[in-house]
Amino acid sequence: MIGILGAGAFGTALAVALASAGREVRLWARDEARVREMQATRQSAALPGVTLPERLSVHGAIEEVRGGQALLLAVPMQALGGLLDLWPQIDARQPLVACCKGVDLASLTGPVELIRARRPGAEVAILTGPSFATDIARGLPTALTLAAVWDAAHLQKLLSTPMLRLYRTDDVRGAELGGALKNVIAIAAGVVSGAGLGDSARAALMTRGYAEMVRLAEALGARAETLAGLSGFGDLVLTCTSPQSRNFRFGQALGRREAFDPSVTVEGVATARAVVRLAAEKAVEMPVTEMVDALASGRITLESAEAHLMSRPLKQERPCAMP
Repeated sequence: MIGILGAGAFGTALAVALASAGREVRLWARDEARVREMQATRQSAALPGVTLPERLSVHGAIEEVRGGQALLLAVPMQALGGLLDLWPQIDARQPLVACCKGVDLASLTGPVELIRARRPGAEVAILTGPSFATDIARGLPTALTLAAVWDAAHLQKLLSTPMLRLYRTDDVRGAELGGALKNVIAIAAGVVSGAGLGDSARAALMTRGYAEMVRLAEALGARAETLAGLSGFGDLVLTCTSPQSRNFRFGQALGRREAFDPSVTVEGVATARAVVRLAAEKAVEMPVTEMVDALASGRITLESAEAHLMSRPLKQERPCAMP
């Protein structure tokens, strides 16, 4: 049995994919009304048109979900610490797999380090990479990164399906940072798109944003080649080029000076705020991230952000190494 905590779009999509491939999956939702609705209709509001497979059951009690071969934590990054604090039933008896992307505002850590601090001794991994929930739920081909410092070959096999291919790495920090930082750059790419600055500007923004991602990752002990893989470059391309990305859509709204639905989780906003603090501690230049943080918080105007980025000192480009 595989347990999944979090019945949002991504958690539910993983549950659908794994159950469709023959695994027994138990999905936990915090909202009892949502649990009853999903049990009765075999549908999820988070994934319209997707029918829940027979081997997928929905539960409102964590006790019914834990204790299997693995427990996937598919809640937003800023809610992960609270979930672990609130539910001591989430223990270290099975591998704990983070399925969220970001940097915790309180601790300035990624999801794996946050889980380790709350559950010492647990086998912790992170599942990340270029994926939209609707693609996974529909059974479209998807490749993800599974990062762990322990031998996670069995977990890789358990969580892979004919249409969901997992690649392993032991660079947990690199995988975490790739998934977190690309959300910030996706907001910036959305701003460029929404403001009508053109495809050339977006390509330049993505490239310089990727350079920022690698600079910070290396400063924090990650490997540059990890950022060139699925969890970094791959995810960056996906989220900077598709309106399916919530971060990209949020950026478009900023660029168009439009309001954005406050009920939609935009992980890149909190991540930008946390990363600005991390970058300052490590003396790493991250002008795109600083611009996103200032724009999202309303401290600067779109015109000021554009002028600031375009007036930076001219310098020699140092391309990031690719594997």
